Amino acid sequence: MIKALSDLCTFVDSRVAVAELDLDGYISTENMLPNKGGITRSTGLPTVARTQAYQTKDVLVSNIRPYFRKIWFANRNGGCSDDVLVLRARENCDPEFLYYLLSEDNFFNYATVTSKGTKMPRGDKGAIMLYEVPDLPLDKQIIISSFLSNFDEKIAINNMINHHLSLLRSVTNISPDIRRGRMVSRNFLRRMFSSLFLRIPANNGLIIAVY
Repeated sequence: MIKALSDLCTFVDSRVAVAELDLDGYISTENMLPNKGGITRSTGLPTVARTQAYQTKDVLVSNIRPYFRKIWFANRNGGCSDDVLVLRARENCDPEFLYYLLSEDNFFNYATVTSKGTKMPRGDKGAIMLYEVPDLPLDKQIIISSFLSNFDEKIAINNMINHHLSLLRSVTNISPDIRRGRMVSRNFLRRMFSSLFLRIPANNGLIIAVY
């Protein structure tokens, strides 16, 4: 069973005074990282008096050149550029599940195909809300998002370990066994992460099977 994205969330268009924001709370397309890399600290605030607002557990998606796959699950309240879409889960949708749905390549491919413009294409908000998503009860949504969140944490820890190993390798020699262990760990996490999704083509969306 599938439904439209609009059944799970809405676009948010509330405003916040820029004077109430700091560089950590302001999000624009410039400080959103491509390929689902999250965000960095903003280098400046807009010159307008008020800008779009977001809150904790909203999903922010860059609406310029959607093929860059810029997305962030908000862990704070703040403000963002009007070039960023703010999606908020309805009561029947787990916010983190919404984030993982929109993080799928299928969504970004759909947003790209339905975007408007050529030089700097922008996502079509009407078309985005027609994107097909799986029709799952809230309890199963929470199970899925919990699994994926746990694996995200493991991947983050693994990346941090790899970073420290790289620093160590720059000042000392690391045995081949340790380097091989890094690759095994990374590949294992990738396989476990991908196995949680069963991708079944359904027009432009996907179906997630829960066992």
